[in-house]
Amino acid sequence: MTTDSHSPSAPPAAAEEAPGTPPSVHRKVAMATAVGNFVEWFDSGAYAIMSATIAGLFFPQYDKTAALLATWAVFAGGFIARPVGAAFFGRYGDRIGRNRMLALSVLCMSGSTLLIGLLPSYAALGIAAPILLFLLRAVQGFSTGGEYTGASAFIMEYAPEGRRARYASVVPLTVGLASVAGALTGLLITSALDDGALRSWGWRIPFLLAGPLGAIGLFLRRRIDDTPVFRAMEERDNVQKAPLREAWRVCRRQVLTLFGYSITNAVGYYLMSSYMIAYMSEEVGYTKSQAMLTSMLAMLAYSAACPAAAAASDRFGRKPMLLVACGGFAVLTLPAFWLIGTGLPGAAVGSIVLAVLVSIIGTSNVAAMVEMFPGQLRASGSAIGYTAAYVLFGGTAPFAATGLVSLAGTPLAPGFYLMALAAVSALVVLFSFRETLRLPLTRTTVLEK
Repeated sequence: MTTDSHSPSAPPAAAEEAPGTPPSVHRKVAMATAVGNFVEWFDSGAYAIMSATIAGLFFPQYDKTAALLATWAVFAGGFIARPVGAAFFGRYGDRIGRNRMLALSVLCMSGSTLLIGLLPSYAALGIAAPILLFLLRAVQGFSTGGEYTGASAFIMEYAPEGRRARYASVVPLTVGLASVAGALTGLLITSALDDGALRSWGWRIPFLLAGPLGAIGLFLRRRIDDTPVFRAMEERDNVQKAPLREAWRVCRRQVLTLFGYSITNAVGYYLMSSYMIAYMSEEVGYTKSQAMLTSMLAMLAYSAACPAAAAASDRFGRKPMLLVACGGFAVLTLPAFWLIGTGLPGAAVGSIVLAVLVSIIGTSNVAAMVEMFPGQLRASGSAIGYTAAYVLFGGTAPFAATGLVSLAGTPLAPGFYLMALAAVSALVVLFSFRETLRLPLTRTTVLEK
């Protein structure tokens, strides 16, 4: 492959951005992406909300902390299958098409989430219960391995020039809305049911909702044609036979760069969302309802901030916004965690600070990881780097945070962890990331430093 000849400051040729796509098509693409992505990420919110209840139902209660750690270990176990899913769906997306990949991923996710809601507890099945829970989480992880990056490529390859990040912000925004929906569902369930009803059947409700939601997502995605970029590659016979291997061979620097700053995105998101409810209720001493309410407020702030952060990324560029986010995490994480322990008003402010920082890094990340790879290797290359960060750091974030609090003896330990990662990511962005804002998505050439 040749070196990309386009300057990052030079506007791409208009013809390369699939001009003339009707606004109605843009709306359909945004809706199909949003609903499918919502289903994919609702499960993580549901699992996090019900983590304490799941710990009591699926693991023996010899030690409360050990049971909670085991629950987070199963949560992390869902990430073990992500590399397999990233490899499968990334290769599938680059060879067969973005849309077919996304239809299959939402089918896998909704089915496995529905089955978790039907799973018998430890009291009924013994050791088989947590094993089955782990296996279903693995299927979820397999599906998620290609969903986020695949959905990002899909919507950006339809996006109009100059508004890529704003269109792509649908992906992180619906992640936030899915978490809000999960938190609201959990809050309503825990408020309406006593402990016996919650442990008997109430905890299953968020998981059972995945069935009808998945059917809607699948219907919407099957109604949309594949992207103009992929169709053009098919017409030029430029579809790779082994995109995964080729992406690692020729785009290794981009893969490693993506990994290097995505670790902060991954840990920041999962500390803010999945871990924070258990952290506030188990470590800081808030009630479950207070923790869920605060988490829901933070995710609403995250969702609201995504469009504004994306607009700033389209105006100022991906690199400046990534640096702002990493610098913000390095400086503000510890004060945010301190505020969370000062009372509910402080907890709300601290959680919102983290949420806004995650929205800044997430909206620029979703655009940059699509733009930095050539069209024929896009799904594979972005899936490798992004998924590796989420497997090694995102999926283990709640487990690591719980363990660090226990080892260090301070509830501020997760803050120090995130700050250290943010410093590493800032260095990666500063010295390895090349601005991608104005690069054409139809290019077939590889970026060089």
